[in-house]
Amino acid sequence: MPCPPEIRDALSGPWPSIATPFTRDDQIDFDTLRSYLDFLIEQSRARAVVLTWGDSLYSLLTDDEIAEVTKVVVQHVGGRAFVVAADNQWPTVKGVAFARYCVEVGADMLMVLPPDWARSATVDSLVDHYGAIAEHIPVMLVTGYLMHRPIPFGLQLVTRLCREVEGVMALKDDVGGELIRRVCLVAHEHWALCGGGLKQNHMNMVPYGADGYLSTYMSCKPEIAWRYWDAVQSGQLEVARDIIRDYDFPLFEILRRCEGGSDAGIHGMCELFGVMNRYRRSPYHSLTDPQMEQLADELSRVGIL
Repeated sequence: MPCPPEIRDALSGPWPSIATPFTRDDQIDFDTLRSYLDFLIEQSRARAVVLTWGDSLYSLLTDDEIAEVTKVVVQHVGGRAFVVAADNQWPTVKGVAFARYCVEVGADMLMVLPPDWARSATVDSLVDHYGAIAEHIPVMLVTGYLMHRPIPFGLQLVTRLCREVEGVMALKDDVGGELIRRVCLVAHEHWALCGGGLKQNHMNMVPYGADGYLSTYMSCKPEIAWRYWDAVQSGQLEVARDIIRDYDFPLFEILRRCEGGSDAGIHGMCELFGVMNRYRRSPYHSLTDPQMEQLADELSRVGIL
């Protein structure tokens, strides 16, 4: 069954991956989370807001906190945008239980990241896993765990899901390269297909069939995200290319140099733009004051701040 047009429309264009804000003393900052959601919807004009295992820092949250964050996001968005929840690499029985919970609190879709330690899952078992969850809520497949699998494995999984599981309706790609190009050719008729994180990854998908993309800029400087999207939509690919050259390449080079990794840099950048503070829960590193000054200098030098 093709992806419903209202879902494809919601996931087209740039959309943000929700970063979980923390206080200096390691508590989830729910007040800031709510104001951040308002920024994403009112200032960034996001049609969808998306929780993800990585950016939403599920690696630092308990299962109960994941449930609470999901509920707060859905309730505060209040129908103003399409809400994609995310699971926590749970086994099928718990994944199904969380899917039911997401329906109860009002999420529109669930991004499913299956457990696959030591390549323990098979195509058959993954089809069953997605199918059981998709009986309760529309599902978004995320490809990150497939980067450790051969391309034929991922392609066979996608092909079977398109054919056998009607409730899978979207995909966020984290792999890039040949896999996503071949997936686009197979799945775009059936699913909304989105690039994860970098404009260059979305551009890699465009000739083969793509919809929206996850944009870091939506959390702080959305005009850059929309400028790229408008260029792609109007067929001005040279303009889109130049935005990647002038904004994406410099930004992610700066973020990768940050102590604590790019996520520490993203939280620091959000503080510089007044959206949320820099803090992440221990043991993750949060940028120090001197590191924040350096980040501000580097972002100003390339015209981002």
